[in-house]
Amino acid sequence: MKFHIKKGDTVKVLSGNSKGKTGAVLEVFPTKYRAIVEGLNMVTKHTKPSAESPEGGIKKVEASIHMSNLMLVDAATGEATKIGRKPDENGKLQRFSKKTGEVIKNG
Repeated sequence: MKFHIKKGDTVKVLSGNSKGKTGAVLEVFPTKYRAIVEGLNMVTKHTKPSAESPEGGIKKVEASIHMSNLMLVDAATGEATKIGRKPDENGKLQRFSKKTGEVIKNG
């Protein structure tokens, strides 16, 4: 499956508690059509004591966000943009910004 968002992209959240905020994509879950964005959609997790964390306790972690609520931020302009695909000279599809027409580099 091809997605408009990849790991390492900077995205803007369109709806939800983190609406309007931007962050980098840490992980993408293709089967669930969700992504984890750095520092956004924070939830509270209660952890039991274990070998890694002997004290346990309450921790804040990022939860996944549905990809329909995310929009890629163009590195050149800093604004959210739609994504298009066009083949390069080798015939491989490349993502490009629909606002500026520039090819988007991953990361």
